[in-house]
Amino acid sequence: MNEMKDEILEQHPTETVAGGEQEPQVAEEVASEVQEEMKTIETEADEQQKEGSAEADAQQEEESAKAEAQQKEAAHDSPQGFESDAAAPYEDASVSHVQEAEASDTEEQPMDNIQEDTSVSNMQEAEASDTEEQPMESIQEDSKEETTMEDFDIVSLRPGQIVTGKILRVNDDELLVNVGYKSDGVVSINDIMLEEDKPLTEAFHEGEDIEVEVRKVNDGEGNVILSQKNIVKHKAWKMIEEAFHNEKEIIGIGKQVVKGGLLANIKGFTAFVPASQLSLRYVSDLSIFVGQELRLRILETDKRRNRVVASQRAVLEAEEAEKRQKVWETVEEGQQIKGEVKRITNFGAFVDIGGVDGLIHISDLSWGHIKSPKQVVSEGQEVEVVILSVDKENNRISLGYKQNLPHPWDNIEDKFPTGQVFQGKVVRITSFGAFVELEPGVDGLVHISQISDKRVNKVEDVLNTGEMVNVKVLDVKPKDRRISLSIREAVEKQEKPEKKQAPKESPYVKEEMTVTLGDLLKEQKEKEKEDSIGS
Repeated sequence: MNEMKDEILEQHPTETVAGGEQEPQVAEEVASEVQEEMKTIETEADEQQKEGSAEADAQQEEESAKAEAQQKEAAHDSPQGFESDAAAPYEDASVSHVQEAEASDTEEQPMDNIQEDTSVSNMQEAEASDTEEQPMESIQEDSKEETTMEDFDIVSLRPGQIVTGKILRVNDDELLVNVGYKSDGVVSINDIMLEEDKPLTEAFHEGEDIEVEVRKVNDGEGNVILSQKNIVKHKAWKMIEEAFHNEKEIIGIGKQVVKGGLLANIKGFTAFVPASQLSLRYVSDLSIFVGQELRLRILETDKRRNRVVASQRAVLEAEEAEKRQKVWETVEEGQQIKGEVKRITNFGAFVDIGGVDGLIHISDLSWGHIKSPKQVVSEGQEVEVVILSVDKENNRISLGYKQNLPHPWDNIEDKFPTGQVFQGKVVRITSFGAFVELEPGVDGLVHISQISDKRVNKVEDVLNTGEMVNVKVLDVKPKDRRISLSIREAVEKQEKPEKKQAPKESPYVKEEMTVTLGDLLKEQKEKEKEDSIGS
């Protein structure tokens, strides 16, 4: 305001008459013009105040205060420029007019302007003290204004856009989601990927973040229509393609048995698994895979047709190959190892020892004689075996089972002492005798001469395989693992009666027992002589 007044005073310089004295009329005109300019400025300030501009009001108040101060200084300084007594009337007149103008301005100025002058004066005092402190009320108002702007910071949406929102409400058939738009979004249950038979209220909860796709910004009723299913499918397809190109394993869930195979759910995307690609071995009932977790390898993809072909067998084969490689690198003869019986044949049992199958021959299953491996082991049974031999060139491993069992010939002399009779089973017949099993793994030989006290031409005529007989231990040789047995002596020992009192003999029997052959011959000759004489 002071600058404006200075400009006005410069435009109307005071004219001096001869002698250097200012004419009273000129001073009065200057004062009048200054008042007019001030009124104009005040009118403009009032209009700015009505428009509600706080900044303009403050500036106007400051300029008005400065202008009034300059006006007072000009009115006060103007008479001081007249030095002679002759100029006193002009001085009084000039001052009088200025004072009347100021008085008039003061009377016409409203109370609001007076308050504004006071605030301007206070602001001037603050500026003079070089303290630029903003009032707390002003700061609070600015803060409120900023908060309000943030509250109305609304995002823009377009169909197909992917956004992250917060779940506000979960119903049985839809979700209400805040996506930062002027209205909340709705996700129907048909646009949500759920696990089998899992309710919506269990799959999602209020306050959780959810990634959705904008389907419609406005459905006609002001609602934003969102979809979660497409997001899941998109991520699933991206994962499928990555697994396909990198030959990585991917998890799927068996969904439905169809012709030729099984449908599997891979993160919301359906893949086809041929029946031959579900297991390493033939499976007749594919329904066992429904609801089960499948370890899949992607074999084929066609995004245009939404076609995916997968295989679990490829994963299992790769895993088995890795295990086999590890086994062949570490396996060695004499090693004790655990395995699982996978298959049983007439000649033995195949055992999986970590990706590699080894054979337990029937002769290595038991110390005794068995007709079938099923008498000792069964499929699926976990067994501890010893590696008998390793043939890496032909990929063959021989295993032993009985080798981990106690040897039956240990302490054999204590179990079957010489001279004792035991019961055994005839297990093998030869031309020179028969082998009798005393216990599994312990066989003794009954020589043909020890079978009976009568002459035996063929062992088969007397004994049969599987027949139970009593034998007497004749000799034991632990080092040679030989036991000599006798059926004849065992029978004699069992049939030998105890000493009993002989019964009284009748005289007739005694008489008969005294007749000899010579007596009979003599009697016969005498009879023949008598017959010849008589004739």
